[in-house]
Amino acid sequence: MKTRITELFGIRHPIIQGGMHFVGFAELAAAVSNAGGLGIITGLTQRTPDDLAKEIARCRAMTDQPFGVNLTFLPAVKPPDYPGYVRAIVEGGVKIVETAGNNPQKWLPALKEAGVKVIHKCTSVRHALKAEAIGCDAVSVDGFECGGHPGEDDVPNFILLPRAAEELKIPFVASGGMADGRSLVAALALGADGMNMGTRFIATKEAPVHQNVKDAIVKATELDTRLVMRPLRNTERVLDNAATRRLLEKEKDLGASVKFEDILGEVAGVYPKIMQQGDMDAGVWSCGMVAGLVRDVPSCQELIDRIMAEAESLIRDRLARALG
Repeated sequence: MKTRITELFGIRHPIIQGGMHFVGFAELAAAVSNAGGLGIITGLTQRTPDDLAKEIARCRAMTDQPFGVNLTFLPAVKPPDYPGYVRAIVEGGVKIVETAGNNPQKWLPALKEAGVKVIHKCTSVRHALKAEAIGCDAVSVDGFECGGHPGEDDVPNFILLPRAAEELKIPFVASGGMADGRSLVAALALGADGMNMGTRFIATKEAPVHQNVKDAIVKATELDTRLVMRPLRNTERVLDNAATRRLLEKEKDLGASVKFEDILGEVAGVYPKIMQQGDMDAGVWSCGMVAGLVRDVPSCQELIDRIMAEAESLIRDRLARALG
């Protein structure tokens, strides 16, 4: 299957593994890339640029296929060493970067000079158009269904993707609600050039997270996510657990006066406890509604092969039959 995304990134299948905190390590990125998709290392999970450089080298030892690095630009009083992280990416020979968070314009010249292709995560058409205008090579369009931060517009992908297709000239992938061959065919039909999967890739054999996390995703239904931090206009979709209920109760009690400091204990520094130690109530953690479609824990190769076989069957058989 050839699309503008497979050609842009030099991959066999139009499937990208999104950057996920304390999930996107070399093991998962390499497994996805070896299976024909695009694996992504999560840059800020690595505590320092030197750590990221080592993780890139570790991934390169596991795959000879293209892989990328996610770099999220946070609105922080004391920001991470972004020049150092960009330098680690460039010196590590990585040619694909997934940016997220704040506008990446400041960092594009250094990346472009090194021949790096940039795909920026967007939750609205206006942000996608801005990414196109500043020189991003592609965008990941995240619908309201997605795990993590869906923005504040609450537009689902059945509307957002066709709108993006109407406005954008650069290629884009669908993110949020993507799990299988049906997702890929639907994304292509709605104008995307591929799909980005986060939650679905956590429930794979190679994902370096605690088995409790994988079991929780398999057990969850499409009704088991909640939206937190809405009063702060930093909305995040997370799996329903004790920490989520504690946070929502604080938001309810404090109302419009709630501050980030009030919920800090449920969101700050919790990912190692959850993802590595398997303490499922240590804090809130990002999970998409797509958990309702996740019913097993295959290898990345098995998952991607299955997605592509299902997509090809749908296009060849079901859709062809519909045309008579």
